[in-house]
Amino acid sequence: MKGIFIRLGATAVAFWLATLLIPGISLDSSSAVETVVTLLLVAVIFGVVNAVLQPIIKTVGCGLYLLTLGLIALVVNGLLFLLTSWIADQAGLPFHVAGFWPEAVLGALFVGIVTWILGTVLDRD
Repeated sequence: MKGIFIRLGATAVAFWLATLLIPGISLDSSSAVETVVTLLLVAVIFGVVNAVLQPIIKTVGCGLYLLTLGLIALVVNGLLFLLTSWIADQAGLPFHVAGFWPEAVLGALFVGIVTWILGTVLDRD
C-alpha cells in the first residue's frame, strides 16, 4: 500500500516538473492547494489510463513493437499522455498539453523517467 502512495507522489512531482520544464504543458491553477490536488488527480488519471490501455495496446500492436524495435512505444506513450490531458480537461482540471509533437511525446518520456528515478530512490524496502 505504501508503494502506491510513493508512486502516486512521484508521478505527481514528475507532472509538476514537466509543467515547469516543457513548453506546451501547462497547469493553470490559482492556489497551491489547487495545484497539488490537480497534480495528484492527473497522476491518478495517468496511472489508470496506463494500467488499462497499455497492456491492450502492447498485445494488439505486438508486431509494430517488434518491427520498430520498440520505438512505437514513444508514439503510444505520447498518445496516452494526450488522452490523460483530454480526460483531465473533461473533468474540469486545469492541466493541458498543447499537442502531440513535441509536447506529449517529450512529456510522456520525461514523466516516465522522473517517476522511475523517484520511485527507485524513494521506495527502498
